[in-house]
Amino acid sequence: MPFIDIDGESFHVQIHGPETGPVLLVSNSLSSDLTMWDDQIPTWSQTRRVVRFDGRGHGRSVVSRGPYTIERLGLDAVAVLDALGIESADFIGLSLGGMVGQWVLTNRPARIRRAILANTAAHMGPPELWNGRIALAREGGMDATVEPTVTRWFPRSFHEEHPATIDRMRAMIRGTPLDGYVACCLAIRDMDQRATIRSIRTPTLIIIGANDPATTPADGQLIHAAIPTSRTLVLDAAHISNVEQPELFTRAVTDFLDTPAA
Repeated sequence: MPFIDIDGESFHVQIHGPETGPVLLVSNSLSSDLTMWDDQIPTWSQTRRVVRFDGRGHGRSVVSRGPYTIERLGLDAVAVLDALGIESADFIGLSLGGMVGQWVLTNRPARIRRAILANTAAHMGPPELWNGRIALAREGGMDATVEPTVTRWFPRSFHEEHPATIDRMRAMIRGTPLDGYVACCLAIRDMDQRATIRSIRTPTLIIIGANDPATTPADGQLIHAAIPTSRTLVLDAAHISNVEQPELFTRAVTDFLDTPAA
């Protein structure tokens, strides 16, 4: 089932693992597609039914007219579950995916059993930051965003030690549809979930990159302070911690999801 239809719009979905396993819904970052989770799938799919999808405006999913909102992207995640007949699932989202997760946790709490919010924020200003990124993309296309993005995503040492991975990330960013990128930038620019996430009572793991210049450790700690049922894990990583520290990231998520509910 590589594509599913949601209200006449096509979403690219991949499902891995046993049909009877607990479902894990996976949501991507800005400028990425579902391949960003390639390092994690072999482990998670041993015991779980892992559902990963390209978010609206990204990868092979629909690029509808923007701007988008975090609500729209959150409803998309819920619609993926609905289309697959899944009442509730565990959830993991990184960066933009984590923002989507916060919306679902706040507005459709029964749909998520446990959540992992990685390298994310409840508010990410100032607006000028996003206006500048949008202007750069509109003027130079996605090519113009590639080097600034991989510089934020990974430290210089990782660039030097893993050039093939960096090239794969460059190709993923370059392949992101321009209109989808801009529409999602507008969603992030206008998002503020700092107050609403205080209602969340779902068990939540917040993964923080100690060296993350995009969604900083302070951003992660703010989410932790707002959600009384959350815990934090700090990894020695920048923004895309699941790629920079794949073994530690994969194990942390697995351990969290395998821990019996209190």
